[in-house]
Amino acid sequence: MIRIARAAVALIAAGWTIQTEAADLYYGSRAPYTVVQPLNGYSWAGPYIGGNVGYAWGSVDNSWTKPSGFAGGVQAGYNWQQGPWVFGLEGDIQATSTDDTFAPWKFSNPWFGTVRGRGGYAFNNILVYGTVGLAFGELRANTFGLTESHTNIGWTAGIGAEVGLTPNWSAKVEYLYVDIANSNFAITGMSNGYNFGTFRAGVNYRF
Repeated sequence: MIRIARAAVALIAAGWTIQTEAADLYYGSRAPYTVVQPLNGYSWAGPYIGGNVGYAWGSVDNSWTKPSGFAGGVQAGYNWQQGPWVFGLEGDIQATSTDDTFAPWKFSNPWFGTVRGRGGYAFNNILVYGTVGLAFGELRANTFGLTESHTNIGWTAGIGAEVGLTPNWSAKVEYLYVDIANSNFAITGMSNGYNFGTFRAGVNYRF
């Protein structure tokens, strides 16, 4: 009888020890994961590449023309994230169909691009941001069979929102105001530049 009692006590003690060690292992492995990487945390950090399509409309300085049309292109960038704050750099290049004719003058903007800084606040997988930087592009003038074009640098600023659809894919909408600096056109005898707004939607793939 004494032997049975001793065996029972030893078995209970062994079972308690195993259960305690298993609990320590379980909670010890989960605690760092919960603190460092919350299950509902969405990461915006890292490089990305994507495409966009939209519409642009504006006016040419010292001219009655108001070129407008569709635009589309590609973008690439890199984000850094600190808590909910997200900062990054982005560059894009766009082809456009924007043009307009008034009397004998036709102005068009065949392409433009931007290099911008971005800063915003993330509500988990929803990012709202502002952006500002350099813009560059071509302004082309046509009249009586003559063509003259200038490529100038200007500035741009805008706002946008992006939503993470999966850990790698996101979709965005964005508005930019773009001002391509003036230059002297011989065929118009004027200093002409193009300033416009563009609204676009796009997708990004994050690596």
